[in-house]
Amino acid sequence: MLDRDLWTDAQHGLQGIGDLTYADFSRDGSIEAMSGRLLDDAPERFVLIGFSMGGYVAREAARRAPRRVLALVLIATSSREDSDIQAQRMAAVARAPNLSKFTGLSRRSIASSLAADHADEATIARIRAMGDRLGGEVFQRQSNLVRYSDTECLADISCPTLVIAAAEDRLRSLAEAQELQEGIRQSTLITIAGSGHMIPMEAPESMVDAIAAWLGSLPGASP
Repeated sequence: MLDRDLWTDAQHGLQGIGDLTYADFSRDGSIEAMSGRLLDDAPERFVLIGFSMGGYVAREAARRAPRRVLALVLIATSSREDSDIQAQRMAAVARAPNLSKFTGLSRRSIASSLAADHADEATIARIRAMGDRLGGEVFQRQSNLVRYSDTECLADISCPTLVIAAAEDRLRSLAEAQELQEGIRQSTLITIAGSGHMIPMEAPESMVDAIAAWLGSLPGASP
């Protein structure tokens, strides 16, 4: 339940790399539909950055349009399917009454996505506000969304790929990042110290520096 504000702290640095186009994940209920809308709205050729759930969407887009995606950056994401516990929890949330009164994720849920040093009230309020802006309908749709494993399809990704993990991520493990790096042929893995899951907000400068340095090592890959 994140909107464009996720990237606010990194926006200036990313604009120094190239023009930005933001994908809209709020209107679709499947990874496939989201990737289709992304490709419809994207430039003809581009570098694709996907965070968390967006990593699933980005990989699907890279497989569907390999000639358009010059390079791929996968941040705090995984190729694993939803666990039974995750699926049951999300299904229960999706069936909850009064979603029209949804005002954002709980403080506890948000805090679990942050490193302890970054779980301050201002950051938590900012993340909760994104969910509030998106509203209950989007929350229900995304709660119903199923993330299937695409581990066996990782080898189909042909573009250079940077995998970025966070050392203090409690939602996506380093092992999951390593699985991505091992499965994608032209891939590099880096780990950002001191950050939880919300890398674009917790460590924007380190993230941008890593992306810029990596893209700089790939002649012809800059957007």
